[in-house]
Amino acid sequence: MTAEVLTLEAVGRADLAALLEGYGLSLTTVECTDRIPGSYWGACEAGLHGNVLYARSDTPVHSVLHEACHFICMSAARRAGLDTDAGGDEAEECAVCYLQVLLADLLPAVGRDRLFADMDAWGYSFRLGRARDWFERDAEDARSWLRAHGLTDPQDRPTGACRS
Repeated sequence: MTAEVLTLEAVGRADLAALLEGYGLSLTTVECTDRIPGSYWGACEAGLHGNVLYARSDTPVHSVLHEACHFICMSAARRAGLDTDAGGDEAEECAVCYLQVLLADLLPAVGRDRLFADMDAWGYSFRLGRARDWFERDAEDARSWLRAHGLTDPQDRPTGACRS
């Protein structure tokens, strides 16, 4: 991860927290010197425990969105026992990556172009290399998965619902 990656501090908490609250997810910030509860990757990466998403001011926005999308995409049974490891299969992981791009577009200070750059900088890996290339040319499986679970509509817009 590079220093240029967009962080929670840079975008502010309000819009992101409001977006997450729409999905029943609470954004809780911790001090930069504290370990992030529920963080799978450690360091400054976002963490999940139940319906709480933990982050610090130095947490990358792509990490917050990615973990939020795990929460949105997992089954209700998995959400009920959620602690750190979101689990899921490869199809769900692709859906998570796709949905985080759609949600980035709903945040005025983020947008998909910035998210693609940050995903590439962090090291997300896709068959076509860059995140944008995957999203635009190789993500039909993710789009289908999201529609099948009621998380996007036929125009690829988030529905605001979590998977049941």
